Formats: sequence, C-alpha cells, structure tokens
Amino acid sequence: MKRVTGIGGIFFKANDPASLGAWYKEHLGIDVQSWGGAAFRWADESGTPVGGTTAWSIGSASGDSFAPSTSSFMVNYRVADLSGLLAALRSEGCNVLDKTDDSEYGKFGWVIDPEGNKVELWEPPAGQ
Repeated sequence: MKRVTGIGGIFFKANDPASLGAWYKEHLGIDVQSWGGAAFRWADESGTPVGGTTAWSIGSASGDSFAPSTSSFMVNYRVADLSGLLAALRSEGCNVLDKTDDSEYGKFGWVIDPEGNKVELWEPPAGQ
C-alpha cells in the first residue's frame, strides 16, 4: 500500500499572523491571501501546470487546531488511501486520533508522532 505521496500543506502558528504574513509577502514574495495563506500550484519541469496544490498557512498562536499537540506547526501529507493507512497505523501501535473529516476538500485524518507533533493525512478528492 502506498503511504505518503507528497506534502499537501505546511501550517504554523504565529503571535501576529497578519504581520507575519505581510513579512512573507514582502520579503519572500509569497502571495499571502486574506485567509492567511497561499496555494502553490504544481507545475512540471517546463512550467506547465499539473493537477495539485500545496497549501501554506499561518494561524493564530492561540488557536487549538493542532491539539492535542502543543507544537507550533503541522505538516499535511497527501495519501492515496486514508482509511487503509489509518488502519495500518493503528495496527502498528501508532497514536491515531479517532476523529476524521470528509469534505469537499477531501478526507482528513490525524496521527501523533513520537515527539508529540500532530500530523495531518489528506486524501484529496478523486481526480486531484
């Protein structure tokens, strides 16, 4: 079974998300949008767009979206078969969170790594 097939997004916390977003926009040229992040569109070696994006987002340091982790970041990994991978991780003794989410953006599940970091697993919608 394929496990991780790529990185779907990088999410991190900041004490002042708007100011930090402005810094990244000004100094690194990241097109930070009003929702607090950017979507990097995928392209092949010649620059031709291909299906897929990688999300990059700054959230409030006071938010709890990374709970139960206390880390200031969370990596979202693309996966081919979320339910199969979650079952495999459970059988391997990993700390898989019970909650899953199925939305227009795809299917999401979470596992806590041995250092206590919350890892998001994302199965994109079909065709993406």
